[in-house]
Amino acid sequence: MSFSDKHIFFDLDRTLWDFDENSKEALRQIIKHFDLMALFGSFDRFHRAYVKHNSRLWADYGKGILKKDILRYERFNATLKQFGKNDLHMAQEMGEMYVEISPRQTKQFPNAKEVLRELNEMGYHLHIITNGFEEVQYIKLDNCGLRSFFDVIVCSEVVGKNKPSLVIYNYALEQAGCLAEDAMMIGDDYVADVSGALKAGLQAILFDPHKRSAENYEHTIGNLNEVPLLASQLLRI
Repeated sequence: MSFSDKHIFFDLDRTLWDFDENSKEALRQIIKHFDLMALFGSFDRFHRAYVKHNSRLWADYGKGILKKDILRYERFNATLKQFGKNDLHMAQEMGEMYVEISPRQTKQFPNAKEVLRELNEMGYHLHIITNGFEEVQYIKLDNCGLRSFFDVIVCSEVVGKNKPSLVIYNYALEQAGCLAEDAMMIGDDYVADVSGALKAGLQAILFDPHKRSAENYEHTIGNLNEVPLLASQLLRI
């Protein structure tokens, strides 16, 4: 059975590419490079503070009230200040180092590559829709050996709208040359990836490997190896 007229869109961060673990590894290298462990006391103390500031600043970026270049260093600047260190130059260097080394980390979720290969063999056209920054998303895909699986890669930065906006979903469908009824979205964020996709007319699967979602969504999976069967059920010929 071939699904050659069906299209599956994947989120990248926290769906295929293990953002949290890759980010932690990059941050550990940065803390070691700048010899900051004594300041923070432990990596966990630093990481909790960093995640708090990063989440707040990403929310501002999503609202259009913060520029990308400021976000990249301000998350470190705010974290340093929380621990009593006021050093904007260091924060800027930390931001540059993070952007350089984080996307080159290669940890993926279990079965990611195997599932993508299986879906390709089943005939599906595979694509990416991501809210991440364009230049680093391509680096992640290349370093993980995943880029060749995808026909279309859509970054919100290029479109000018983040998921769950209908604008980015309609743009992605147009780029892929498919109808919403023949497409499905898979991602870890219920609002951005599931609700947004459903409103655009696509089917959707919520990827929740750590069982953190408060949503009781019917089509939720904990392992990517569940995708082929569920996709074949949701995208019936």
